Amino acid sequence: MDYFYSFGVAIIQHLQSNYRGCHDFLNFMSTVGDPRNIFSVYFPLWFHLSHNVGTKMIWAAVIGDWFNLIFKWILFGQRPYWWVQETHFYHNDSAPHLDQFPITCETGPGSPSGHAMGSSCVWYVMITSALDSTKHSNVSNVHRLRLLRFCLWAAFWAIQLSVCVSRVFIATHFPHQVILGLFAGVLVAEAFDHIPSVYNASLKVYLQANIFLFSFPVCFFFLLVLMDCDPLWSVAKAKEWCASPEWIHLDTTPFAGLVRNLGALFGLGLAVNSEMFVQSCKGKNGSKSIFKVTCVTATLAFLQLYDLIKMPTDSEVLFCVLSFCKSASIPLGVVAVIPYCVHLLMRDEERKLD
Repeated sequence: MDYFYSFGVAIIQHLQSNYRGCHDFLNFMSTVGDPRNIFSVYFPLWFHLSHNVGTKMIWAAVIGDWFNLIFKWILFGQRPYWWVQETHFYHNDSAPHLDQFPITCETGPGSPSGHAMGSSCVWYVMITSALDSTKHSNVSNVHRLRLLRFCLWAAFWAIQLSVCVSRVFIATHFPHQVILGLFAGVLVAEAFDHIPSVYNASLKVYLQANIFLFSFPVCFFFLLVLMDCDPLWSVAKAKEWCASPEWIHLDTTPFAGLVRNLGALFGLGLAVNSEMFVQSCKGKNGSKSIFKVTCVTATLAFLQLYDLIKMPTDSEVLFCVLSFCKSASIPLGVVAVIPYCVHLLMRDEERKLD
C-alpha cells in the first residue's frame, strides 16, 4: 500500500509544482464539490423546478454521504498531508514536502472522498433529470438531442474531473480516493432512479429513515471501539499534522456531517408533509412561473444570509445539536415556509386586483 500512496504523493507534487497558477480555480472547484452546497444552492434551485428532482437530490445526497461515512470507517484511508509526515517509506533525506491550504485539513479518514462522492451523486441526478425532461420537450431534431446529451455529459465529467483534481492538489486526498468516491456517488444516484417511493414518502418514513441512519453508525462506532479500533483516529492525526490549528473545523468530523445530513432529511420530511407545502407548492400558484421564480430568488437570498450564522464550537455535542437544527430548518424554509409566504403575498395581490 505504501507504493500506492507514494505514487499518489508524486502526482500531488506534480500538480502543486506545475499548476500553482490554477490555485484559485481549483479552490473554487473544491467549493463546488462541497456537500454543504447541495442544501444551500443545488436543492433550492431544483426543487422549485421539479419537486421530484429536489426530493431525490436530498435523499441521494444523504444516503451517499451516509455510505461515505461507513466506508471511511471500514477502509481506514490515510490522507496525504499526514501520511508523508508519518511514513517510513522514504529515507529521512528524501521525504517529500506537500503544501497545505486552509481547506486541506479534513479530519475524517480519506477513502473514499466525500467531496467527489457528493459532487458526482448530485450532478448525476441533475444531468439525468435534465436529459429526462428532453424526452417530453419539443426538440424533435435527433442531431440536436445528441448534441445536447453530449454537452451535458461533457459538462458532468469536466466538473467531476476538476473537483477530483482540486482535492488531490490541496493534498487532502490521494488520486485513488477521489476516483472511488466519484464512481460510488454515481452508483448511489443511479440507485435512486429505481426508488420512486421517496417522492411521496410520509413523515413516518422520514422518521424511520432518520432513526436507522443514526443508530446504525452509532452501533458500528461502538462495535469498532469494542474491537479495539479507534473510529476517531483520523481526528488526532489531523490535529497533529495540520500546518495551522485554525484550519481544523468541527464540521469536518464524521458525526458532524452525519447530523447535518440527517437534519436536512428530517426537515424535508416535515416540509413536504406540511399544510403550508400543500397550499403553496401543491396549490394553484404552484405551477405558475412567477411563483417558482420568486420562491427560488427568495430562498437563495435567505440561505446566503442564513449561512452567515455560525455555530459555537466550544462543545462538539452542542455544535452537532445546533447543526442538526440549522440543517433541518433549511429544507423546511425552502419547501414550506418561504413558498407559503410567497403564496400569501400573491393571494393578497389577486384579491386587490379583484
